[in-house]
Amino acid sequence: MSKRQSRLVLFGALLTAVLVWGSPAAGQEWTQSKWGPEDEIGSANYITPERVKLAASLVKTGKTYALGMVTGPDTPAYPPRHYKVYVWDTVLGGPNELTTTDDLAVTWLGVGSQIDGFGHVGIDHVHYNGWKTQDFLSLTGIKKFGVENIPPIVARGVLLDMTKYYAVDIVPNGTAFNSKEIDEVAKRQGIEIREGDVVLFHTGWLKQFAQMGEGEPKIGFPEPGIGVEGARYLAGKGVVAVGADTWALEAIPFEKDAERFPVHQELLAKNGTYILENMNTAALATDAAYEFMFVLGVPRMAGAVQTIVNPVAIR
Repeated sequence: MSKRQSRLVLFGALLTAVLVWGSPAAGQEWTQSKWGPEDEIGSANYITPERVKLAASLVKTGKTYALGMVTGPDTPAYPPRHYKVYVWDTVLGGPNELTTTDDLAVTWLGVGSQIDGFGHVGIDHVHYNGWKTQDFLSLTGIKKFGVENIPPIVARGVLLDMTKYYAVDIVPNGTAFNSKEIDEVAKRQGIEIREGDVVLFHTGWLKQFAQMGEGEPKIGFPEPGIGVEGARYLAGKGVVAVGADTWALEAIPFEKDAERFPVHQELLAKNGTYILENMNTAALATDAAYEFMFVLGVPRMAGAVQTIVNPVAIR
């Protein structure tokens, strides 16, 4: 094939893509993923066998850290989410007198430590890669972006200890972390954030949550967290997921008070970057474990937009 013929073939392929996928309006470029019009896994595309092997090479001591908090009726949750487990005893009998206990969970999947998928948050009913809510929404489970499609996340994990950065036990509510703070704390810790990483923030907020008294509201409260520019900055670096030891990841009150969860929109809808909430980062911070192997097999709950998880950090 001549060079001219090759160019014509390439031009034809590009033209076909534009006609099929459409050309985004100004300001709507985020509706087209760089991984193609059918992509559902976003930043998980950064996970490669080579990066998994590099993550595994970080294991030096074999010490493990459960990053999921214990999930129960009083764990942080956005209203009206709740959690309840019912357990009963059953006699099955037989000469060996078998008895069993069984359980039934009545719960929202966005309770406690969780991962948010791309079906969770949109911008005016438009989600990651330009998919509209009406195209995949179903009362019995979403037809696109279900968490069952999220591949195993095995990556280099990075912890940014914001309590040391601000020299406090608990970072004040409403404090927003943007590129300036992210770069400064990473430099102090002697680490570099790279493409394919999972980045976690330690703020001490779960300690504040644990100290709340009986009857105090434990949902919808303010918190420190990442800002919109910081979210855009990390997504631009090609991280797989961003998480924190807070119930909603982002700074609340929001940087622009009239907005609602703009960081969720920036990460999930615009960039296809996963969100991890209520991560138990205290032990990692105590050990100054700023770099580790991060492992998460997401429960394959068909049609779920989010789900309870317990990722593991290994040093």
